Amino acid sequence: MIVVDTSVWVDYFNGLASPETDRLDVLLASELVLVGDLILAETLQGFESERDFQRARQLLGALPFADMGGRDVALAAAQNYRTLRKRGVTVRKTIDVLIATFCIAHGHPLLHRDRDFDAMERTLGLAVAR
Repeated sequence: MIVVDTSVWVDYFNGLASPETDRLDVLLASELVLVGDLILAETLQGFESERDFQRARQLLGALPFADMGGRDVALAAAQNYRTLRKRGVTVRKTIDVLIATFCIAHGHPLLHRDRDFDAMERTLGLAVAR
C-alpha cells in the first residue's frame, strides 16, 4: 500500500494538477492507498467549508487506515531526526519525520510534494512513490 502525504491530498482536494495528483488519481482507481491518522488530521483541518470537509472525510474514511504514531515510531523518529541534524539537514515539521519513519518501518512508499522528504529518502532510505 502507498501512503499519500498531506502535501498531495491538499493539492488534490484543491483541484491542482501535478504529477503527484495525477498519480493519486491512478492509485485511487487501481491500488490501495493507506491513510494514516497524522495525515488524516492534517488534511481535514484545512477545510473551511463544512460541505468540503464532509466530502473529504467520506473519501478518506473509505480508504484503509493506520495509526502512524505510538512509542516505537516516536523513538525511531527522534533518532531519525537526530541523524538528519548530524548531517546538516533540518526538517521543518516533526510530523513529517513521524510519517517518514512510519513508512520506513512498515515498508510503505510515500507519495509526496514536500522537499523535507527528499533528505529522508537520501539519508534514511524512505521509499518514494513516483
